[in-house]
Amino acid sequence: QVQLVESGGGLVQAGGSLRLSCAASGNIFSIIAMGWYRQAPGKQRELVADITSGGDTNYADSVKGRFTISRDNAKNTVYLQMNSLKPEDTAVYYCNADMTTAQALLGMVYWGKGTLVTVSS
Repeated sequence: QVQLVESGGGLVQAGGSLRLSCAASGNIFSIIAMGWYRQAPGKQRELVADITSGGDTNYADSVKGRFTISRDNAKNTVYLQMNSLKPEDTAVYYCNADMTTAQALLGMVYWGKGTLVTVSS
């Protein structure tokens, strides 16, 4: 069974840092792209950052210069380094991955269950 498992969330003061990790496991053939989304209370889920297998990255304007996405292809893992955190960064952060697997030979987007990041002022 293919799954994505996030870790690294928690409570941090404004100006602090956190590093999120997301590991993909299961019968995976290839990972096309991986990314991080977030959903704050009462708001829609939004893209934070994503990264292709070749290393091309894309960031939401609100996190540019503060967050860095990276991946370890050998470990099927994506990371999100979050610096200079603000209270408005408080949200549940979800990992996703566009992968070809034994269950999805043409590709499918998988989601993790999310990890809560709370930034206090």
